[in-house]
Amino acid sequence: MQQTFRLIIDCPDQIGLVAAVSEFLAQQQATILEANHHSDRQLGRFFMRHEIMADTVNLDKQALEQAFAPIAERFNMRWRITDSLQKQRVALLASHESHCLNDLLHRWHSGELACDIPCIIANHPQMKQFADWYKVPFHWVDFKNQDKTAAFKEIATLLEAYNIDLTVLARFMQILPDTLCEQLAGRAINIHHSFLPSFAGAKPYQQAYERGVKLIGATCHYVTQDLDEGPIIEQEVIRISHSDTAADMVRKGKNCETTALAAGVRYHLEDRVIIHQNKTVVFA
Repeated sequence: MQQTFRLIIDCPDQIGLVAAVSEFLAQQQATILEANHHSDRQLGRFFMRHEIMADTVNLDKQALEQAFAPIAERFNMRWRITDSLQKQRVALLASHESHCLNDLLHRWHSGELACDIPCIIANHPQMKQFADWYKVPFHWVDFKNQDKTAAFKEIATLLEAYNIDLTVLARFMQILPDTLCEQLAGRAINIHHSFLPSFAGAKPYQQAYERGVKLIGATCHYVTQDLDEGPIIEQEVIRISHSDTAADMVRKGKNCETTALAAGVRYHLEDRVIIHQNKTVVFA
């Protein structure tokens, strides 16, 4: 796997910004593999993602950060440099639905998702069979015989013990408490089986069926304290007809769920998502 450095920038839009970054990269003899820019005129902000070949730069990541820091300060940047070889540690949370969990595990196992998955956490013990197949440590958290405060404390302890970078709710049908949402801000991704903001909350396919919609979908978004209202990363839709039952919508919708979640997770792992307020810029 080719090692790359990713320079991610979010700052007030201003004259000379692109030139300063370009000049810096040229001074480092950096070969740019991919360059993405976006100016939000309404917000007056500028977003940038550059991916460069690490072996064309004579500095390691830490030295590169130190060299870039004065430019970042000059333009009041929120920024980071990441190393593609430093894989993020991802925890998968699941309930009784297995399609999203299995899809992510398959993509990870086949090398499509560049990350480590050190644990799977579920509130249904039968999910262990999938963890065992992929040889991933499994933890069952009992939500029935203890109150939710204790259950979520157990989950928080596991996430800390495994030093998790990203938590993915792969159809984990439990609402995270506010304290955990704050702790995982920008580092927890959920898949909602609805094309948000339509049909938020429980049983969205039944809601869609009763409304007689012609499109259904799924939404991959970051978890926030406001239920199903976090910054959206990716969405998928599929057309349906009057002949489709609510059960048909569930069946067809699962394809949207797996596709949207996998794309959202990959974009996050590749540092393609920049969060600003309640929106995202996604350099897909």
